Amino acid sequence: LEYNAKLGKGKQPAEGVPILLGITKASLQTRSFISAASFQETTRVLTQAAVEGKKDTLVGLKENVIVGRLIPAGTGAGMNRLRVTANSRDAALKAAWKKQQDALAASGQREAEPAADAVGSEEKMKAAMAAMAGAAPASDIEDAGEE
Repeated sequence: LEYNAKLGKGKQPAEGVPILLGITKASLQTRSFISAASFQETTRVLTQAAVEGKKDTLVGLKENVIVGRLIPAGTGAGMNRLRVTANSRDAALKAAWKKQQDALAASGQREAEPAADAVGSEEKMKAAMAAMAGAAPASDIEDAGEE
């Protein structure tokens, strides 16, 4: 009222109308669709979230309670956040290490397989040559030459 009294000519006074929103409508204005769905219009809120492909980051207390997670509050919240981050990094490092070990094992098998094939084909080739020459198998010839 004091402000309106100080207004000059041609100025419009400030006016306001109080609006009382129910708790239901206020709750639908939150960023978390899980929190919004906990009040009325659950089907509409969840359908809209699904259609829009929304992701709930579970930042607030209410949505964490709804899904049964530890709430992000209290003296242990900071340490819990660090533990979760450390565990996810450890899991990523373990997965990368396992992938690397699997790749090394696979490359080791690939190198061993051609060597085994080469030894087998070399034996077959010697046996075939010996059969063509009418002599004993190649392994017997090599053994006889060593004595």
